[in-house]
Amino acid sequence: METIDHFDLRSFDMNLLIAFDALMQERSVTRAAAKLRIQQPAMSHSLSTLRLLLGDELFIRVGRTLQPTPRALSLQHPVRSSLLQLQEALKTEESFDPSNARRDFRVAMTNGIESLLLPDIVARFRTDAQGMTLLARSVDPQDMPDMLDRGELDLAIGCYESTHPWIRRHELFNETLTCCFNPDLLPIKTPIDEKTYIETPHVVVSMRNTILGCLEDALRDARVELNIVSAGPNFLAVLMMAADTPVLTTLPSRIAHRYADRFGLSTCPVPISFSANPIAMVWHAREDREPGSEWLRQLVRELCPFERAD
Repeated sequence: METIDHFDLRSFDMNLLIAFDALMQERSVTRAAAKLRIQQPAMSHSLSTLRLLLGDELFIRVGRTLQPTPRALSLQHPVRSSLLQLQEALKTEESFDPSNARRDFRVAMTNGIESLLLPDIVARFRTDAQGMTLLARSVDPQDMPDMLDRGELDLAIGCYESTHPWIRRHELFNETLTCCFNPDLLPIKTPIDEKTYIETPHVVVSMRNTILGCLEDALRDARVELNIVSAGPNFLAVLMMAADTPVLTTLPSRIAHRYADRFGLSTCPVPISFSANPIAMVWHAREDREPGSEWLRQLVRELCPFERAD
C-alpha cells in the first residue's frame, strides 16, 4: 500500500481540485463559477493558484473558451475519479450484513451478566452471524473507560457508569434481589422474615478484597449486617455452595430464577429493601454510527430480559 505524504498535501487546498474539475467541464471561468455557486473573481483566483502550484498554465484562452494544456488533460481523469470516489464514500453509509460479516467482538461483562446474556448471544451468532466470534471477559469498572478508549473493547455490559463525556450509556434494566437455599439442608420457613435472614449463615459473591462482596454497598445503605461465612469469586461458586451447604445466598433475581432449579435450590423474596445498581451497556462515542457495533447493541437490547423478575 502506497503511503500518503500528509505534509505535502496539507499545503494544497482540496477545493482547488473541485474548481479544476469544474473548469474542465465548462471550459469557462464564468460558467465554472456559476456551477460552483461562487463569484467569478473567486474562480479566477482558484485558477491562478492552481497555475502557481502546478507550474503550468493549465488553460489557454482560445476565442471565448478555455482550452486545456497537456498537463491539464493528464490530470482530468485522475482528479475526476478521485472526486467521484470521495463523493461516494461521504454520502454512502457503510452496510453491515451479519450473515456475511467476519468480525471478532470484544465485550466486557460484570459478574453474573455473562450467565444471563452469553448463552443467548452465542446462540444468535451461530444462527445469524456464523462468521463472527465473541470474546467476553470480566472487566473491573475502574478499568473499563481506558480499555474502551484504547479500542480493546467494543462494548461493556453490567454495572457500568458513564464516567467520561465520550462514553455512551444505555440502561437495560433494573435488578432486584432474591434469596436462594437448599431446603433439604436448610429447613427454614418461607417467606423468610428479617430476623431469620440476618442471622442465617450467608454466602455471597465477592470480587473485592472484602467478604461483604457485591452486597457491601447495599448492606451499608440498608444499615444491615449479615452473618456472612464465606464469599466466592462468581455466581456459579455461590450457587454450588448453597446447593451443598446449609447456607443462604442473595443473588440478582434473574440469575436466581434462571439457575436455582438446576442446583435444587428454593427461592424467596429478600425481606429487606436493598438498592441494586441498574444494568447498562456502555460504549465509546466513536462507535455510535459504526454499523457492526450498532448491530451488536441492538442484539443486546433484543435479548435482554426486560420483563421484571420479582
